Amino acid sequence: MAAAVVSGAAFGAALMAAGFHNPALVIEQLKFENWHMLQAFLAATATSGLIYAVAERVGYVKLQPRSSSPLGLFAKYDGNIVGGALLGVGMALSGSCPGTLYPQLAAGVRTGFYALAGAGVGGILWTGFLSKAAKKQREDAGVKPEAGVVSEALGLSKATTLLLLEAACLAVIALTTVYTPRNTNTMLPGATGGLLIGLAQLVSVLTRRSMVGISGSYEEMGHVFWWLVGGAAPGARPASYQNMLFASGVAAGAWGLLRAVPALAAAPAVEVPPPLAVAGGVLMVVGSRMAGGCTSGHGISGISLLSASSLITIATTFAVGGLVAPLVY
Repeated sequence: MAAAVVSGAAFGAALMAAGFHNPALVIEQLKFENWHMLQAFLAATATSGLIYAVAERVGYVKLQPRSSSPLGLFAKYDGNIVGGALLGVGMALSGSCPGTLYPQLAAGVRTGFYALAGAGVGGILWTGFLSKAAKKQREDAGVKPEAGVVSEALGLSKATTLLLLEAACLAVIALTTVYTPRNTNTMLPGATGGLLIGLAQLVSVLTRRSMVGISGSYEEMGHVFWWLVGGAAPGARPASYQNMLFASGVAAGAWGLLRAVPALAAAPAVEVPPPLAVAGGVLMVVGSRMAGGCTSGHGISGISLLSASSLITIATTFAVGGLVAPLVY
């Protein structure tokens, strides 16, 4: 219990330090006007990959790659594609993702409160109806999740594939840094913020022997809701509260760092219209649960484990979000 809160607090503090209390970072990234988010994302992923490689090598932890989320509609990874697309639309509408809305709450950004309300609704819809429909579709189609890794698809060793991932991350960070002006909305450069997020990943690996991921907290919220209103099976109780404890830690960590360093949120934050924030919150949670993870679970953690499903999910998220954001803003 304490480990979940501590690792969540480290993650929340890192997100706040990286400037993710401001919805503008998400919106401008999806409009390809500001590369701060991508730089932080890639730096965090690259750092996480190295941290996990060392932890696995010394025998401290061994984690399985993220499994696919098939629906049996049109492709092996169709659930990752559909879920990633919904996640991308939700991020574009809300200027948030399942993790960054907590720094928004800590900074008093109203968008975060509306996005959280939508995320809660998304968790309720997913646990009450949509997860059952997805499960039935898989059973009818006779498909099951599979744990594929990028190294196998490329015919390379894990070590070689990790080196290629590290090189690609560094190359994109360097290229976007050269062609992107200094971001005046944040105190730290994107890559520096990403390194801090990577250090939060280290805290998670050391304390919980697992990696960060937050969208599961909304699913747990949904289970709690249905249990409280009597919509669950008689006598059923939520199976776990670990993800909710982690999310609580994220909010506390972001709030605590902001109290210690108020200048982190000194620049005015962009506010998203409430209907868009709520709708985005619903879509990003439904999408992330359909895909089996969000920008933290699939992105920072899953890609660092060389999970094929994570790479497909996140590529779809940014591609679709990049199409929608310019149309909305």
